[in-house]
Amino acid sequence: MNFGFSYVGVIYLLMLFIPNGFWAKYPPEGYKEISGNENKILAFLEKAGEILVTAIVVSFSDFNVRISKWAFILLASFLMMILYEIYWIRYFKSERKLKDFYTGICGIPLAGATLPVLAFFLLGIYGRNIFLIASTVILGIGHIGIHANHKKEIQE
Repeated sequence: MNFGFSYVGVIYLLMLFIPNGFWAKYPPEGYKEISGNENKILAFLEKAGEILVTAIVVSFSDFNVRISKWAFILLASFLMMILYEIYWIRYFKSERKLKDFYTGICGIPLAGATLPVLAFFLLGIYGRNIFLIASTVILGIGHIGIHANHKKEIQE
């Protein structure tokens, strides 16, 4: 693991934060009501994972593009982020209801939560960075767990 700036990390964070910034202006109807019932442990894990992933992904140069046998993992990770962007385009073109927000894409359930977690997990494998892998697991438990609970609640 090599400390240093990761431009790939910055690109991923921009791909993550820009659509979320728009989402903050246009959340789905009923989101405030449903988000008030979040599990405190999952919320803590989500926040801790967000902070850790954000800090780690820009602080290690291991994530930058390089020629290696691991390049296919970087490509798979980037494809997850592309699908994530497609998910957001689809959401913003929809009626922006809760059902639109908790939808899947290409057979991946809860795409808005699952795709970035998968992308960062794969990026951690590509960079062989145990800190990003562990932080992504923490993030995934919290973030995907919260979204799964929300989806279950709206289906009831």
